[in-house]
Amino acid sequence: MSDVPTSAAASHIATIASETGIAATSVASTAKLLAEGATVPFISRYRKEATGSLDEVQIQAVRDRMVQLAELDARRSSILKSLEERSLLSDDLKKKVAGASTMAALEDIFAPYRPKRQTRATKAREKGLEPLADWLLENQNADPADEAAKFVDAEKEVADADEALAGARDIIAERVADDADLRGRTRKIYEEEGVVSSRVMYGKDEDKDAAKYRDYFDWSEPFHKIPSHRMLAIRRGEKEAFLIMRIEVPLERVSTFAAPDWVTGSGPAAEQVRLAVEDGCKRLLMPSMETEMRLAGKKAADETAIRVFADNLRELLLASPLGGKRTVAIDPAFRTGCKTVVLDARGSLLHHTVLHATAGSNSQLYEAAVELTGLIKKFQIEAIAIGNGTASRETEAFVRKLKLPSSIPVIMVNESGASVYSASEVARDEFPNEDVTVRGAVSIGRRLMDPLAEMVKIDPKAIGVGQYQHDVDQRALKASLDDTVVSSVNAVGVELNTASKQLLAYVSGLNASLAENIVAYRNENGGFRSRADLKNVPRLGDKAFEQAAGFLRIRDGEHPLDASSVHPERYGLVEQMAADLGCGVADLMRDGALRKKIDLRKYASDEVGLPTLQDILDELAKPGRDPRKQFELFSFAEGVEKPSDLSPGMKLPGIVTNVAAFGAFVDVGVHQDGLVHVSQLADHFVRDPAEVVKVGQKVNVTVLEVDVPRNRISLSMKAKPDLEPRSNGGGRGNSQRGPRPQRRDHRPQPAGGNDWFSQAMDQAKKR
Repeated sequence: MSDVPTSAAASHIATIASETGIAATSVASTAKLLAEGATVPFISRYRKEATGSLDEVQIQAVRDRMVQLAELDARRSSILKSLEERSLLSDDLKKKVAGASTMAALEDIFAPYRPKRQTRATKAREKGLEPLADWLLENQNADPADEAAKFVDAEKEVADADEALAGARDIIAERVADDADLRGRTRKIYEEEGVVSSRVMYGKDEDKDAAKYRDYFDWSEPFHKIPSHRMLAIRRGEKEAFLIMRIEVPLERVSTFAAPDWVTGSGPAAEQVRLAVEDGCKRLLMPSMETEMRLAGKKAADETAIRVFADNLRELLLASPLGGKRTVAIDPAFRTGCKTVVLDARGSLLHHTVLHATAGSNSQLYEAAVELTGLIKKFQIEAIAIGNGTASRETEAFVRKLKLPSSIPVIMVNESGASVYSASEVARDEFPNEDVTVRGAVSIGRRLMDPLAEMVKIDPKAIGVGQYQHDVDQRALKASLDDTVVSSVNAVGVELNTASKQLLAYVSGLNASLAENIVAYRNENGGFRSRADLKNVPRLGDKAFEQAAGFLRIRDGEHPLDASSVHPERYGLVEQMAADLGCGVADLMRDGALRKKIDLRKYASDEVGLPTLQDILDELAKPGRDPRKQFELFSFAEGVEKPSDLSPGMKLPGIVTNVAAFGAFVDVGVHQDGLVHVSQLADHFVRDPAEVVKVGQKVNVTVLEVDVPRNRISLSMKAKPDLEPRSNGGGRGNSQRGPRPQRRDHRPQPAGGNDWFSQAMDQAKKR
């Protein structure tokens, strides 16, 4: 976009400003920066004066709407070209096309002129029946029999007057369906009054695979109220041929609306027109609108589902990091043993082994205990990470039984996506000589140290925090998730000398190729000593440097500000502040008293205003501060390891693993997440679960119901949840709890009972 906006760009800016409430000057500046190649994080952080301090969400909204309006302009140009090539473009039509403000309105205007495949109306026109259709519309008080007889022609396959009238009605019906004003009004009727219904596909009501859609075998609700997850579920059932979905309004609601515009008389010819109007509505217009509503409903459902996915992903990426600590990471298993790795404080692999810590003989368990304690002592381990998959609670119990020092936390880690990473090209590149089990265990340990740095190596869709992620528009999903990852990475900042190329690729202004070049330069030159060294990286030009430098950190770099988020373009300004106070930049960063002496107004200019100056001052106080929350230890309830250990009324700690439009899933440590329905999230009404819970949040829940055969657990976060009474008189409350379910565990158990450790110790002494 040039400095002087084109008329189209100016129009777009005015439109966006009107729609969003953002000042037109801010929209124009944002659009200009985007067109020049600036990224959303860069604009939000370092160009506040230009945009009026717009945040990332607002900048993305401007960007996305500019794209939409450009697409509208492209379609408008295509339509005008088509009309002009076929000599159909009148001044009035050109004005209507130019004035269309939405894609739907534009397509409605074009509908009568769109080149059509063979339809009943086109066939009627080929038989020369269009003059008869015109006559019917103009002579509605007359009898059309004699006029219709004039069009009987054996060569044109018009056998009699009735056939001529039928063809004329087809032509009128198509005109009715193509009427732009009627289409607009009908669209509004569908949007406001349409009903979504679903029925079981014929002959599939007893199909066992269709059982998961049983709730939708006979379902209906207003189109404008249907939630995203229900729309996507019904569509999936339809795609799998278990459901039939419709979006409908009564025929008379549309035909009665349309008739006055077309039926203007009361004679026999008017009756022909009335029949044509009804046919046009029923056969052409309403199916067209239903198709449009299906697409609109899908788009709206996609947008909600994608937003939920993106919000969940952001919380997961920005989860609290434990930090650089020497770690033992364990990927639990029963039969094959627990793959165990030792990582140094930077996440480098030092050692790996297999511990038979969850099943086997007493001697195997004892050997596992001895080996693990030996590793902890040898490598001076500071934390133990255990993946939360199969055998995780059993592995945790094994480790805790060792009675390790309290200074060594034992932490359950969400391992979603670790198996995807372990088999990926990224993992093969990092560990070419190790198998997938070692790579998976390493990923578990690293994501405890720094979730963001590790999870950027995994396709976000594999992390498992989405809602119907495979059913939504994949291009839109990828764009949104990429935005989320980019935003998260740049919000935290990246250590230039230790970051992986996958993490660097998400830094503002960089890409996979430049990230590889940075790592190669780092390997050849022993690391970066200053941000300025980035300019020596092949193919990293001035623009990429401008966009990236502020988000890259160099600990103990040549310039004190290299470890901060202060952009190099403002180093001179900070140096001037320090010089005015008779101190160095490092002194300014250490001494709060010195910073209080800075009068920001003295340094304000047209280019650097108070918002940026305040950011600089805040950063001087806490240079390179990680915006993520401080890590907090969490433990599941002891003795509760599988669904059969649960009973209604139990109160448990848990971690939110996924948030959907209908509620939240919570891990309570039984290998099966429980659902807190939106109605159970709080003691007050909750419209959006995301307003109450976030992925990774630690919560306290009450068990409402446990369905072991179907692996379904219902939970509540209410202070005093209602527990429905049992039919046999045994309550589900705390005072009248029914008998606790028998613990049924068919997994391998250690020989010689549960007190394996003391027995193993006794056996070892006898040796």
